Amino acid sequence: MSLTIEIHSFSYKKGGIPKDLSGNGGGFTFDCRGILNPGRQEEYKSLTGKDLSVQDFLRSQTRMPEFLGHIINLISITIENYLDRNFEHLQINFGCTGGQHRSVFCAEETAAFIREKYPEANVVVHHDEQPQLNVSLP
Repeated sequence: MSLTIEIHSFSYKKGGIPKDLSGNGGGFTFDCRGILNPGRQEEYKSLTGKDLSVQDFLRSQTRMPEFLGHIINLISITIENYLDRNFEHLQINFGCTGGQHRSVFCAEETAAFIREKYPEANVVVHHDEQPQLNVSLP
């Protein structure tokens, strides 16, 4: 069996923290609302965290790189432990106000990091407020 890491982006205002349906409970939930919201600027309102201009804004105009760096260091400890112990599930949630910009960006960046560093893990991303962004990877 392999470790499945389920990553959610969500809205605190709309749906709230996603439930862990694996039966294990727990996991991580990170609040992205402390990072400057690109959705407050007209040019980004209709975009999401998967759009390059939003990504550029978050990388260059906010403390997002530092924020994500701390998260990646923290979750790496648990991922390595879970892989060593043959655990089957870990859930990581990223929430922001609308579940559109910051949380989507964090979910995507974290998934990319995990896929690169821990290829033996199966990573599944769910954008709870932006279902049009959900894509299945082989």
